Amino acid sequence: MVDLRRSAAIVGVHEHPIRYAPDKSELQIQGESAIKALEDAGLSKKDVDGLFTSSMSTRMSGLNLADYLDLNPRYVDNTSVGGASFEFHLSHALTAIAAGRINCALITYSTLARSGGVAVGTGGVARYGHPALEPTPDSFEEIYGFTTVGLYAMIAQRHMHLYGTRPEQLAEVSVAMRKHASMNPHALFRNPIGVEDVVTSRTISSPLHILDCCVITDGGGAVVVASPEVARACRNVPVWVLGVGEGVAHQGAGRRDLVYIAAKQSTGPAFSMAGVTHQDIDMCMIYDSFTITVVTTLEDLGFCEKGEGGDFVSGGRLQIGGDLPINTDGGGLSSNHPGMRGIFLLLEATRQLRHEFDGTPRQGPDCKIALGHGTGGALGSRHSGGTVILGRD
Repeated sequence: MVDLRRSAAIVGVHEHPIRYAPDKSELQIQGESAIKALEDAGLSKKDVDGLFTSSMSTRMSGLNLADYLDLNPRYVDNTSVGGASFEFHLSHALTAIAAGRINCALITYSTLARSGGVAVGTGGVARYGHPALEPTPDSFEEIYGFTTVGLYAMIAQRHMHLYGTRPEQLAEVSVAMRKHASMNPHALFRNPIGVEDVVTSRTISSPLHILDCCVITDGGGAVVVASPEVARACRNVPVWVLGVGEGVAHQGAGRRDLVYIAAKQSTGPAFSMAGVTHQDIDMCMIYDSFTITVVTTLEDLGFCEKGEGGDFVSGGRLQIGGDLPINTDGGGLSSNHPGMRGIFLLLEATRQLRHEFDGTPRQGPDCKIALGHGTGGALGSRHSGGTVILGRD
């Protein structure tokens, strides 16, 4: 097997700071983010020969974005697997760079979910404007009125039934995210909360309360990935891609075990490629669409055994200063969740590995290796998992 470690590096990032942007278009947010990420790297549009993007609403978004930015890339990837799309993009950019097909990749995303009134997670197919009986796998389930939050609630109920997981343990995830959001001036919610606030907040789909659920925002961002030769000449120290893994999970023709998620497939390849252990990971960026997402993801990533996630996330372990800080930007539960959040995992992990927050409480101590895991789709149905491991130069 070809060793792909350090075959590519993240050299530029930008996160659009506005959580409610009704005065902007999705292309405008992507364009602004792309230009600023390139400026962060010390590069320009003429250096980009690979374009990677995904969208919740725009068909053939790579064509539209290339036109909007006046780019003529040699490699275009519109892989769309939900919120994990951008971890998949990083994986694909790594292999394209290692194969010599491109030298500089631009990964972008944006959406106007909040200002557009998209009720992510609460409605059926009608929320996307699809016919209710469109001939897709969803059409066999949508007629029963399932919702995304209902699917995650089902996972939480199953976890509680099998392992005795308690609502107070799920609440610990939300409390940690809000603490980190309090340090992020761009986070949507920054006021502190406690476990009791979470478990007494309004129930959305039992056992999940409103504070167990992610926020809905506008937003976007961009990541620049480059070959080692380009990376060494960039403005910032490179953040190296050490390992990647991809996975998908579905109903398995009726043989699906709801307890395990796609992270179970993607974690092994990522750790094997990176050549590191779980003890080497200094911080994680875990997709937190709901608190149960974090618990079951950490289990399937191998940080604890299946069923031990409730105990694992308790006692402040996930907070900065704890054993495994996660989502130091405040996560989707408190900072931002514009429909598909995977790109923000790459942005914050890069900032932590650059030590951009040195001298502030937001910086993870001695952060050298970070893991990001994106989840797309819905855990109780068809979904994706993308795992990436990044290292400080």
